[in-house]
Amino acid sequence: MIDKIRRRETGAVLYGMVPPKITTPHSELAEIAQRQRTRISSLPVDGLVVYDLQDETDRIDSERPYPFIETLDGFEYSRTYLAELDLERVIYRAVGKYAPSELESFLHDADPSRELTVFVGAAAQGQDVALTLDEAYRLRAEIPDAPMLGGVVIPERHRAKGTEHLRVIGKIERGCEFFISQGVYDRQAAKDFLSDYYYEALRRDVDLVPILFTLTPCGSSKRLEFMKWLGISIPRWLENELRHSDDILEQSVAVCEQTYDELRTFADAKGIPIGVNVESVVVRTVEVEASIELLRRLVQT
Repeated sequence: MIDKIRRRETGAVLYGMVPPKITTPHSELAEIAQRQRTRISSLPVDGLVVYDLQDETDRIDSERPYPFIETLDGFEYSRTYLAELDLERVIYRAVGKYAPSELESFLHDADPSRELTVFVGAAAQGQDVALTLDEAYRLRAEIPDAPMLGGVVIPERHRAKGTEHLRVIGKIERGCEFFISQGVYDRQAAKDFLSDYYYEALRRDVDLVPILFTLTPCGSSKRLEFMKWLGISIPRWLENELRHSDDILEQSVAVCEQTYDELRTFADAKGIPIGVNVESVVVRTVEVEASIELLRRLVQT
């Protein structure tokens, strides 16, 4: 994965997951991790993404469809329970949760030969944070052997503000070498972003870095509401199709497959390096299995 990113290649395939909830009994962690290791070890992926969740209730006034429960620290969980997996991994850091000394310690401890990181800023303007995204970028710049840095890209934000490509290029100038998107269901917004990203980089003579689009199956109408609450844009026609489908999970897998195929065709025509991150952020077995089925379909195409 690291080599593909450095060579700015298309086709990197990642699998994203969240660590267990912090309320998980210690006696159950080994069993959970064993199931995850067994599942992930058989996947045809270049790397693993381990998320770092933060409470986003300040971002929106409507009630969260599912209660927020803190998870175990992704870096510690990855090191302690997933160490047997021979995979490079991207460790997310919601930087507002950490004091400067804590983030600095993580950057020193991470192994740059197999561990990458993505910095995530505050969920909402005005949110009380220990460290801003700008401060985190400055801190990392002072550490010579810090892990490869990635950023977050949100195509839906581009549709609303039209400036996401400028944010991405600004982050490239701050050291980001790849980007992972929020979950994508609005392929038109993603194509709009890619087009503006391409032409702005061309205008500035900036090298295009890989954009890894996140795809996540949806297993129920309530899950659909949660995705919308998180800020994932789902076009009205598509929402109708999913809600009225006889099998919303299979329909969503097909939609995700079509989405990536369309984005890949568009990006390839312009030489924009893209990849995919298939995520499984729920514990329901059927949705985990659907994410694996989606990943296998994408690799075979």
